[in-house]
Amino acid sequence: MKVFLSDEQDLDVDASSLRAFAVAILDAEGFAPDTELAVILVGREQMTEYNERFMERSGPTDVLAFPLEDLQPGSAPRRLRGEPPVTLGDVFLCPAEIEDRARREGFAFDDFLHLLLVHGVLHLLGYDHDADDRADAMEKREDELLALIGRVLQ
Repeated sequence: MKVFLSDEQDLDVDASSLRAFAVAILDAEGFAPDTELAVILVGREQMTEYNERFMERSGPTDVLAFPLEDLQPGSAPRRLRGEPPVTLGDVFLCPAEIEDRARREGFAFDDFLHLLLVHGVLHLLGYDHDADDRADAMEKREDELLALIGRVLQ
């Protein structure tokens, strides 16, 4: 997997762990080794700008995902020989917002950061939480993927 990770913010984050987890997610979901994904860590100001511009919501948020493919949960695209690699899209994470939310909800920052990474990646893979049944399926898959790397949020 080709995971591009750009850290454009000030908090100390274990980028290699995030990159490795993104690779593990895509592998577990059955994607080809040349699948591409971008993870961008941004500060509050930049996340506020993206949230307002693209989601039409005021203020910052913890994670945004911008898919480039229209995928269905649990089905990696099949490529024909010679086709270019699948580029899934971009996941933007705001560690400052994630840190605040983790503190409010009683989770370790690093565990919560990994949860929101998997949450964002699953959005790129077609998962959503716009209805109870879809939210349940997404949460179940998040838990399964976190368990792969020994992280369990309770």
